Amino acid sequence: MSTLPHELYTAEQTRELERIVTEQHNISSAKLMSRAGAAALGAIKSYWPQAERILVVCGTGNNGGDGFELARQAITEEYRVSIFQVGDEKEMSEETLAAREAIIASGVEIHRFEEKLPTTDVIVDALLGIGLSREVSGDYALAVNAINEHTKRIPVLALDIPSGIHANTGRALGTAVHATITLSFLGLNKGLFTGEGPNYCGQVCFDSLKVPSAIYKAFTPIARRVSLENDAAGLAPRERTGHKGLYGHLFIIGGDHGMPGAARVAAEAGARVGSGLTSIATRSAHGPILNLARPELMCYGVESASELEELLRPANALSVGPGLGQSEWAVALFQKAIETNLPMVVDADALNLLSKNPQYHDNWVLTPHPGEAARLLGCTSEEIQADRFAAVYELQRRYGGVVVLKGSGTLISNGEAPTRLSTWGNPGMGSGGMGDVLAGVIGGLLAQHFPIMDAACVGVTLHGMAADKAAELDGERGTLAMDLMPHLRRLANLIY
Repeated sequence: MSTLPHELYTAEQTRELERIVTEQHNISSAKLMSRAGAAALGAIKSYWPQAERILVVCGTGNNGGDGFELARQAITEEYRVSIFQVGDEKEMSEETLAAREAIIASGVEIHRFEEKLPTTDVIVDALLGIGLSREVSGDYALAVNAINEHTKRIPVLALDIPSGIHANTGRALGTAVHATITLSFLGLNKGLFTGEGPNYCGQVCFDSLKVPSAIYKAFTPIARRVSLENDAAGLAPRERTGHKGLYGHLFIIGGDHGMPGAARVAAEAGARVGSGLTSIATRSAHGPILNLARPELMCYGVESASELEELLRPANALSVGPGLGQSEWAVALFQKAIETNLPMVVDADALNLLSKNPQYHDNWVLTPHPGEAARLLGCTSEEIQADRFAAVYELQRRYGGVVVLKGSGTLISNGEAPTRLSTWGNPGMGSGGMGDVLAGVIGGLLAQHFPIMDAACVGVTLHGMAADKAAELDGERGTLAMDLMPHLRRLANLIY
């Protein structure tokens, strides 16, 4: 198995990769199928070395052919193999049918699917693959459900993608297999990592099937996973003559009555990733107290937009929205921030205000969660989650700048390919204040003169990685926003 690539593809692009391999590099589909079977058997040996019994559930497409080939090779190595088939062999491709007939010729029986599957050590899901575009139904749905009945006791290896998951959107089409390991071939599909995909895929692994690396130069991938090693050139060690004036002045605008903590969290996050100076503009009642625990922050009580104008003169980046509310005070401060034309992060209530008065700018980063994205696009959060890639494209088209669509498999788009996708982060981030951390982190990078796309990509990466470090120490449940701060500092200095 290869190192997990950063490039992500649509199902259509993956099929095109296979066409290029077979037509231009003289590697037949049957040979690719044989290599896929070998890779899958290798995965079983690696992850479940004590396994003696393998149960393979095959469909009629090439995914089923990979399963038949795995079964054939496992039989030759004296595994006890049970094979169940869903669908009519008359629908099989020439290669899949040949793989099936090779098993029969060896004297091993292929069973028609039954609603109950026998006990085994490992189940292999080779039912549907990446071509699925409609809801799973009939015997295929029964087979998926039968596999899932065993997942609490028996590990499941899904070939290409868990059956039932849409390869382009990550949406579960009615029902889907809950895999322990998903082994992807040729090209990683974007749906593995966003939408509902991460909930079904388990650990994603990859095998290129030994195809020539030149095939990947045929076209631009639709998306790319973010990582510090690829995106964090701006986090290089600082020059020895550096001083705070070189690292910018971040201004946080937010903290309406009852919500000062959000602005405070965002401000510390910006400071922890390196902004030279960090200030908060908030309600007058909050100004004197917000920096008691973090005196390095400068806090100003502001009751009108005119007061804000003078304060913002030394700022070179803004994060607007944490705890901002939607009052007349909030509207006035948000509009004044926009008029500065400074690079800014627009988060939380500032996004809700933007949805009521849509504007387009090139120098802001919008950071909506699915609910906020739905308000910005005038739809439901369910529609956003059904196709997150389509949603982030449309948000960027309407509002400009860079859009960070938060959630499992956070997406980052500036309207150009490839869209960036983050595989960092965990469910422990489902607590108040996490979005404020991200707004502060991206703002802190903007203050340090990162281009807005770089600030968004590096900010999302630092944020997710810091949450993962916090969860490694103490578990996911109970993680608080401020738990990320020490990890942000270490990661921003690349010292882990």
